[in-house]
Amino acid sequence: MKILITGASSGLGAEFARQYASEDTELILLARREQNLKNLQNELTPKCKSITLIVVDVTDFHKLQEKIKSIGVVDLLILNAGISLGHTNNIPTIDEFQNLYNVNVLANHAILEVLLPQLQVQKSGTIVFISSLASLFSMPSSKVYSSSKRALNAYAEGIQYKYKPYGIKVITILPGFIKSELTDKNEFTMPFLLETKEGVARMKRAIDKGREFYAFPLRFYLIIKVLNLLPSFLRQRIVNSLH
Repeated sequence: MKILITGASSGLGAEFARQYASEDTELILLARREQNLKNLQNELTPKCKSITLIVVDVTDFHKLQEKIKSIGVVDLLILNAGISLGHTNNIPTIDEFQNLYNVNVLANHAILEVLLPQLQVQKSGTIVFISSLASLFSMPSSKVYSSSKRALNAYAEGIQYKYKPYGIKVITILPGFIKSELTDKNEFTMPFLLETKEGVARMKRAIDKGREFYAFPLRFYLIIKVLNLLPSFLRQRIVNSLH
């Protein structure tokens, strides 16, 4: 199986690589930090059929697309690359806002613009979007991140409707807090925080089972669902009490 993982230099992406590494697997690891990728390649080469590194900043869309064109068709694409601004009450600058959307949303389309026609001809393949439970409830301190992940959900939904008839499976995963460089920015107690290995193991099981939508941890997901059912004035009071 040929697998492309974005954001593979650390955190969830690197752990996805570790958990998918096998003698039957061709891993393609994409990120901008070359040394991190090389370290991971050295670690996993004995376990894999092959490992290819793609060193590129995903916000350099044209260079990203040129790199993607060189890899051919893949069986599994895990769109994991993402950033956050942390939780802050400051007004984000337009540059911060744009860069976050470039990484969290537009880079995914840049990749799929190249790969989708090939998958359509192949009539198979799985695309995994790593979103977030934050996409379901937007706190004032994380509004940019939450909005980017909500946009990603909508984009993934459209891709699913369009390409399912061609045998292409689309999976959208909404994790809660998982230990990574992204969550390390948070200076508050994160509810239901999972260790990296456990969080990725849960996502891998959902991918391997072909689940089209997977939100977890379940208790955290249900709490958010209940909050969204409340009248707006009650949600406002709850947000104000937490903020």
